[in-house]
Amino acid sequence: MKAGANLYVGGGIILLIFLLAVFAPLIAPYHPITSANLMYAEEPPSAQFWLGTDEQGRDIFSRIAYGARISLFIGLAVQVMNTAIGVSLGLSAGYIGGWWDEIVQGLTNLMLSIPTIVFALALMAILGPGLLSLLIALGMTDWAYSCRISRAQVLTQKSLNYVQSARIMGFGTLHVMFRELLPNIAGPLIVVATMGVGSAIMAEASLSFLGLGVVPPNPSWGGMLSSAREQLMVAPWVAIFPGLALFAAVLGFNLLGDGLRDLLDPHGKGRK
Repeated sequence: MKAGANLYVGGGIILLIFLLAVFAPLIAPYHPITSANLMYAEEPPSAQFWLGTDEQGRDIFSRIAYGARISLFIGLAVQVMNTAIGVSLGLSAGYIGGWWDEIVQGLTNLMLSIPTIVFALALMAILGPGLLSLLIALGMTDWAYSCRISRAQVLTQKSLNYVQSARIMGFGTLHVMFRELLPNIAGPLIVVATMGVGSAIMAEASLSFLGLGVVPPNPSWGGMLSSAREQLMVAPWVAIFPGLALFAAVLGFNLLGDGLRDLLDPHGKGRK
């Protein structure tokens, strides 16, 4: 029941955020950028401004809705990049072995020894702020976990009969790795990728909070939190609602990943 609850609650949260992002132009009552009006600066939540306004008089709900687009896009795109890099390296290292495996393990250990946000900060300092720089920086920093998991799974699978049969039938290395091995090790990788989306959203928010992510005035949950620091005491809703949106997104992906883990790994249920 717990696994099912995590799956449904997490999936429900992500579905709501996804719908908010897709239908933002229809749901949001104001434009997230051009609706600035200092006459309505720091208005509390009301019937006119559902979640209040920020220091420039922009509607917070509208900016959260449009910011969900950016957060989901970055989270999914970054995780696709991380998964592609990590799985490709892990599959090849586990299957080919030898010197290539040693190189990949060395790179993986190096990446795991450096905090993700520190490495991303270093890359952003070189590339500069912006959406493309943000995707490159985050897409190259968090692939080590999927690499290590895929390599471990390949090492346990490559001696099994179905892999040996594919070799005997004359299939090449790429066919065996991506057509035979990958479908049979996909379960743990799906779980890691799902939880990784939440981590990527949090990393994007952290970089935007520091001024190295999405360039203002584009709506970003991290950027909204950053600009709310000076208004926190007089207008706390400016920070509370973007923070709740960020919390909900990360929680949703973590619960969804936890539910998928129990669903795809029935042996794991017995360990709880």
